[in-house]
Amino acid sequence: MSRVIWSPTRYRRFSLGDIIILLFIGSIIYAISSLNTIYSKPTEVISLDLSPQKLPLYSLFSLLRMILAYFISLIFTIVYAYTAAYKKSLEKILIPLLDILQSIPVLSFLPPVFMAVISMFPGSKLGLEITSIILIFTGQVWNMVFSFYQSLISIPRDLKEAAQLFKLNPWQRFWYLELPYSAIGLIWNSMMSWAGGWFFLMACEMFTLTNQNFVLPGLGSYLSFAALKGDLLKIFYGLFALITVIILLDQLVWRPLLSWSQKFKVEYVQAEEYYESKVLLWYRRSRIFDLLYKKIILPLRERLEILFISYYDKKEKQEIKTSKISKLLNLIVSTILIFLVLRGFIGLLKLIINLPLNMWKDIIYSAFLTLLRVTAAVLIALSWTLPLGVRIGMNPKLSKVIQPIVQIVASVPATAIFPVIVMYLINLPGGLNIASIVLMLLGTQWYLLFNIIAGGMSIPNDLIEISELLKLSKIDKWKILIIPSILPFLVTGGITAMGGAFNASIVSEYIEFHNQIYKIKGLGALITEASSKGNNSLLAASTLVMALMVVTINRLFWKRLFKKSEELLS
Repeated sequence: MSRVIWSPTRYRRFSLGDIIILLFIGSIIYAISSLNTIYSKPTEVISLDLSPQKLPLYSLFSLLRMILAYFISLIFTIVYAYTAAYKKSLEKILIPLLDILQSIPVLSFLPPVFMAVISMFPGSKLGLEITSIILIFTGQVWNMVFSFYQSLISIPRDLKEAAQLFKLNPWQRFWYLELPYSAIGLIWNSMMSWAGGWFFLMACEMFTLTNQNFVLPGLGSYLSFAALKGDLLKIFYGLFALITVIILLDQLVWRPLLSWSQKFKVEYVQAEEYYESKVLLWYRRSRIFDLLYKKIILPLRERLEILFISYYDKKEKQEIKTSKISKLLNLIVSTILIFLVLRGFIGLLKLIINLPLNMWKDIIYSAFLTLLRVTAAVLIALSWTLPLGVRIGMNPKLSKVIQPIVQIVASVPATAIFPVIVMYLINLPGGLNIASIVLMLLGTQWYLLFNIIAGGMSIPNDLIEISELLKLSKIDKWKILIIPSILPFLVTGGITAMGGAFNASIVSEYIEFHNQIYKIKGLGALITEASSKGNNSLLAASTLVMALMVVTINRLFWKRLFKKSEELLS
């Protein structure tokens, strides 16, 4: 198993990698300076230029928000998943809480986030920017947390024993074992998180709260405005800009990371075919990266290592005292979490206590209809993502061709093309129901596909060769090798796919197109309508029912599969 940071090759001349890095840094600086003019405007000012010339700048704005949201998501993922995996007393609180959080639609986070942030930045667009970034974060983070948590609890016993034999402290274990072992799954789920961020970008850059519209310039708001006006040409321009950004990210970021992550595959026989990236070679030859690595990354890593080694050496000497302090800290953190949950629960009760009984009946019936659509979408998604994902993951040549296509298609906000789908299906029997399931499918199938591909990629090549030597039939190969190997990834994909489908219901059951509203009976439609009208009681009750449904499904079905995957890998 290799180290997490790759080392650049020998010092080279100014290369294409340097040009890419300089262009990226310059673009980010330009985007930030351009946003400064927007921050000075009053919050009430709403203006968006739909001319195609503005799309490059809007693309930079959206990219900047996505980058900031992703880095917040990554830090949150590592801290939350690591705590849940190794603090058993907190795990009982954190994992059920994660189930609840990932089941809450983006729009349900909007009122509390908006009120909290705007109160800190009154009369400034900075508050809207922070709100947008937090909303994007809620669309990115949950599958990353599930993936990293699943990787941590699924590390094979022999690797854990090796870490104990080498007397690795927690920092060294994290750096040399846990992070490398989880790299493939985390990178694929990061790609999925970006796809999820793009999917909900329209809702995060343009939203309505208490009958007031808020708009931030970006690709999401551009597509939203174009869809509201029914301007198909502008929708095409927006999608073209978005796809261009996605292709650039795939070639300049994700493909190099996937190529680099192959060094962390746990196997004794190297595959004949592996993922290659010319861009990764450019980065390794980059003078700027070489400078960053030698002057910033390497010294920072060494200082952190010295700091943590010193900390854990002292901890061993004061084991009894530290154990007491650790228990006290766990108790304090648990108490704070329980207090926050109880406070939130009391606030929730105050909102829903006076809701009429007939409204509760309507919510339950709507929840049942949404559950049927979600189940249909997930089953349809599983029927094609399982065989295709395994084939892509186990075949580097195929992955080289299909992975960029999958990344592009997964990242296109289905909400931008959904009005066009509605136009063709509206007059068919059950047209809106079919359209709703289609949009849920477009929003949820990628969670399964990306995780299954990651699972297929992680299957050791030596086990594949052994299965071929034993001449296992296709059925036996799936039963003995493939299913046990990909099960942790499949469970992660299934949990996040179902949560994603429920989240997608807010845009699949309530559509605005050409100044006309199309909606069908469902929990997502109730949440969207309640959010736009400022009906916080209905919003809270609908969100609560959705969260309870997701948590119940996760506890009764996915949790059992999680335990099964742990048993198979232990």
